[in-house]
Amino acid sequence: MRASRLLSILILLQLRPQITAPALAREFEVSVRTILRDIDELSAAGVPVYAERGRSGGFKLREGFATRLNGLLGDEAQALPLLGLPGAASELGLGGASQRLRLKLQSALPGESAALAGRLQARLHVDPLDWYQGGEPAAHLPALAQAVLECRRVELRYLSWKGERDWRAEPLGLVLKGGSWYAVARAGARTLTLKVANIQSLSVGEESFERPADFDLSTWWQASLQRFERELRPEVAVIRITAEGRRRLAEKGSYAAQAVAAAVPEKPAGPQRWARVKLPIESVDQAARLVMSLAPEAEAMEPVAVRARVAEWAGELVRRHAMA
Repeated sequence: MRASRLLSILILLQLRPQITAPALAREFEVSVRTILRDIDELSAAGVPVYAERGRSGGFKLREGFATRLNGLLGDEAQALPLLGLPGAASELGLGGASQRLRLKLQSALPGESAALAGRLQARLHVDPLDWYQGGEPAAHLPALAQAVLECRRVELRYLSWKGERDWRAEPLGLVLKGGSWYAVARAGARTLTLKVANIQSLSVGEESFERPADFDLSTWWQASLQRFERELRPEVAVIRITAEGRRRLAEKGSYAAQAVAAAVPEKPAGPQRWARVKLPIESVDQAARLVMSLAPEAEAMEPVAVRARVAEWAGELVRRHAMA
């Protein structure tokens, strides 16, 4: 671990004119005292690093000194697809490798390109989570990721809405969606989608398996999403809705945003710009709750059962909220 940090410090010193001990401590999540010991060790190894004192001082390398240290280690190569996602890399146990990889790639760039990459990295941050959401703990993710890479069979206990079940599976890939990790695994003739946070226990076996040569994770995932959304919302409701209502409806998810984009304006639309939206729905009750959440900007038109359920619940609300 320390040798890796020393290497990263050396690369960072090559990339920046100078850098302070507190800045290095923040970069590597260690104490300032640890950084000072690391600098001493680099100096003892013959690296011409020195401290420039003063308010704007810091550590720097002797002018003209450079060393080529940008060959990739095994874990750094594994971290390549996660280069712009440090949080995801850390969850997979590749946080340090991802950091070293970024520094090595940056050090390999010529002059102004390296400076531009550094500025972009300092001024661009990717946060894959939606508002008011935190990442889900996925304790078995690093072990599962290793099983995916090495094509090793796993035995796991999984908790779904149906209860707990044991699976013996062949993990084919991992997907990060909305801040949650999912495993795609083959179990017999079935291909499963398992939320990693719901895995209660995991054992990686010594037995390997042959990954299907024609399996493409991205293609399978997109097809799986489309199938899931079709099965989740098999029916369609027609909603009469204002411009403000359409704005609020579009925030419900991509399926709603797509329906809003295809809205048909009424003629005349009036000052509230009424339009008709055909919206995929899960059930009558779900559609009625959705329409009521958009009140007073929406009116259920079809099917009749949704309109009747809204009227029933609205009547109940009126009775409960009537002034005594």
